[in-house]
Amino acid sequence: MKHCITLDDFSADEVNALVHLAIDMKNNPESYRDCFRGKVLLMLFQKTSTRTRISFEVGFGRFGGQVVVMDWGKSNFSISPIEYEARYVSSQTDILMARLKHHSDVINLARHSRAPVINGCDDKFHPCQALADLVTIYENAGTFQGQTLVYVGIHNNVANSLACGLSQVGGKLVLVTPETNQAADDPALMERLMATGLVERTTDLKAAVSKAQFVYTDTWIDMEFFNDESYQDEKKRRVAQMIPYQLNEENLSGSDAFIMHDMPIHPGFEISEEMVYHPRSIIFQQADNRLYAQQALMKFLLENTGS
Repeated sequence: MKHCITLDDFSADEVNALVHLAIDMKNNPESYRDCFRGKVLLMLFQKTSTRTRISFEVGFGRFGGQVVVMDWGKSNFSISPIEYEARYVSSQTDILMARLKHHSDVINLARHSRAPVINGCDDKFHPCQALADLVTIYENAGTFQGQTLVYVGIHNNVANSLACGLSQVGGKLVLVTPETNQAADDPALMERLMATGLVERTTDLKAAVSKAQFVYTDTWIDMEFFNDESYQDEKKRRVAQMIPYQLNEENLSGSDAFIMHDMPIHPGFEISEEMVYHPRSIIFQQADNRLYAQQALMKFLLENTGS
């Protein structure tokens, strides 16, 4: 059974094919109008969502599929072992998207599912976001070769997925990440990817940005903690540490790189408000491409359920 838990579940050729399929589904939607007809997508949410919810639900429904949305906390997933619930729901649906808090739970869900499982985001990886980012990079550059993306901020699930994805397609990733979320910390993964020569770390933001075609940032505080009163001291500590790494006019001076952010945006923290609407910003194109990347991913998995 083919799943998408991380982009490492796909070969380099498959990742490239997914990017091109997403772009074709975006540009030629009539060719795919009924490709999900008769199929059922289950979306299982433990984490809040805007882009994931809309891109999967609209993307699947637009091409004829039926969508069932389930809140983890209001279902029996919250009171019963995952393997029992996974076996049942996957017998009634054709494909599952799970946006869960813990990577181990996504793995367990896929292990016991009879249908393809897509990791819609967990604490270690966010392959759906990275795939949409690759689509956006390709649309703007026309190639991955010779393209450098600088990721600035906290090393998190998105950073891990960008490292996997860019190294597969031949793009370069430079990480300016003075701090790492504990759940995303995977030294073995990073050692393997850095050995390719396509992933590197630096603390010199200005030097990294000066050589980049794309500059990317993400929230410094995970969404489930952003308004959590018990997390406010840690939030203040992170802001104080990270404010020198904000994407703003000063830190991006002299750069003609495209500006990326996976949203939700916290202006005044990881990015200044003027950079969100800067002429080089492709943030909203990036968000729009979540839909087409998700459509391509679902089509591929549904056609490869026996692999």
